[in-house]
Amino acid sequence: MNQSKLIPCAVFGASGYSGVELVWLLHNHPQFNVAYGFTSSARPAEPIAALYPQLAGRCDLILQPWHPNLLGAVAQQVRVAFLALPHQTSAELAPLLIKAGMTVFDLSGAFRLQDAKQHQAAYGFKQPHLAQPVPYGLAEWVDLQGDEPLIAVPGCYPTAAATALMPVRAMLKPDSAPIVNAVSGVSGAGRAAQAHTSFCEVSLQAYAIGTHRHQAEMAQTLGCELLFVPHLGSFKRGILATVYAQLAAGVSAHQVQQAFHQAYADQPLVRICQTPPKLAQVVGTPYVDVHVTVIGSQLVVSVALDNLQKGAAAQAVQLANQYIGLPTECGLLHAGAVI
Repeated sequence: MNQSKLIPCAVFGASGYSGVELVWLLHNHPQFNVAYGFTSSARPAEPIAALYPQLAGRCDLILQPWHPNLLGAVAQQVRVAFLALPHQTSAELAPLLIKAGMTVFDLSGAFRLQDAKQHQAAYGFKQPHLAQPVPYGLAEWVDLQGDEPLIAVPGCYPTAAATALMPVRAMLKPDSAPIVNAVSGVSGAGRAAQAHTSFCEVSLQAYAIGTHRHQAEMAQTLGCELLFVPHLGSFKRGILATVYAQLAAGVSAHQVQQAFHQAYADQPLVRICQTPPKLAQVVGTPYVDVHVTVIGSQLVVSVALDNLQKGAAAQAVQLANQYIGLPTECGLLHAGAVI
């Protein structure tokens, strides 16, 4: 892509939590221009500040209801589309945007799983077939060429798990199953009103034990079976994950530490910490903080990230930076968060 001028982009699902984070990051990005922010066709056109007053005087984008008859006009102006939509909505819209000539960064799970049967079981609808394979955009581990029509942005929990285990996949005990124990803030459930995420109802609890759709995504990425236990936390945003795994015979603590430092030495958004990270370190930032402990043959990795930034919007922009040849952290370090 030519970097001589701003790249016009559109954010679909701009009224949601991940969507508004995308709008804000792109609004402050030196290379992108948010030409459109789209919402459901059931919503009226309205300033983004009407939904998020904290953006008043800072971002004057008008959110518009999406209608398919807008596709032609949008395609003439927009080169990159970011989808922060429900899974099936993204599955239906992404092929149309690609056909119209746009590059799509999809934050939903519509194209993450490679196995069609696993996708059907996890998401409940048939995955659309595309002409080209869809790269799984784990930002620190993918090498985009800049000509892919669609990039699947990983889920927030899988980003934490993969960051914890990718550097040492070859060092784990064969046939052992890592355990991913993770707690997420309520913003991970989206902006729509739900009783179990309301202020008076939310309480720290495990849910979807062994059945969460992100488990298949983690297993695909890591190439092994695992046990994933997600928890809903009594806080707004962030993910704190503790990952346990058995090391293969003969693997030393020094080898493990060396593997992490080598894997992330040139990755400015992954920070190796001397003590287990706290959510306060990462909330509102694009960073993922990692602490590694080896106890005998047991590996314990603590990971903290912001589910709406590194787990969603910031990772999408990080991938877009890679796509067009910009530094991975470009436009991400000073924008801050919205909610």
